[in-house]
Amino acid sequence: MLHPQDTDASSQQLKFTTSDSCDRIKDEFQFLQAQYHSLKLECDKLASEKSEMQRHYIMVSDVFPILVQAEIVKRLNAICAQVLPYLSQEHQQQVLGAIERAKQVTPPEMNSIIRQQLQAHQLSQLQGLALPVTPLPLGLGQPALPAVTSSSGLFSLSSILASQAQLAKEEKAAREGSDSHRHDDGDKSD
Repeated sequence: MLHPQDTDASSQQLKFTTSDSCDRIKDEFQFLQAQYHSLKLECDKLASEKSEMQRHYIMVSDVFPILVQAEIVKRLNAICAQVLPYLSQEHQQQVLGAIERAKQVTPPEMNSIIRQQLQAHQLSQLQGLALPVTPLPLGLGQPALPAVTSSSGLFSLSSILASQAQLAKEEKAAREGSDSHRHDDGDKSD
């Protein structure tokens, strides 16, 4: 049998425990809310740093090709200045005129020059192979060349010029070899 005093004591203990639990839950909730707030501030700070880093990356990626191009121009200008005194007066004037024209080239002009160089290079390769040039089937056009920007134009142009110089050397060596072979054949017939 339960006495009325026992039920009052157990209900007070239950009330105290429930009230205490609610206070602990409230304290934990406030602690978690403060932690959430500090983590949110840190996350916002990291997001702003990330956007700042991306802005710096974009700026560097835009500026780097320009710096590389400027360094190439500086080196090529130094080479021209070193070679220029060894040329005849007439050739010096031609080179100086070409340098001035090169300083004023625009991206559309660069595209046009590169297309002409590629077409000439492809044509010389086809002629060197002595293959008949056949027209493309209907519906197929010439492959489109990628647009050349001022940053990629010098790289493309320099690689084209290098390949053309190599091709010219090979053709010259082949001509000299065939000329010396003909010359040797002429000596045998005497």
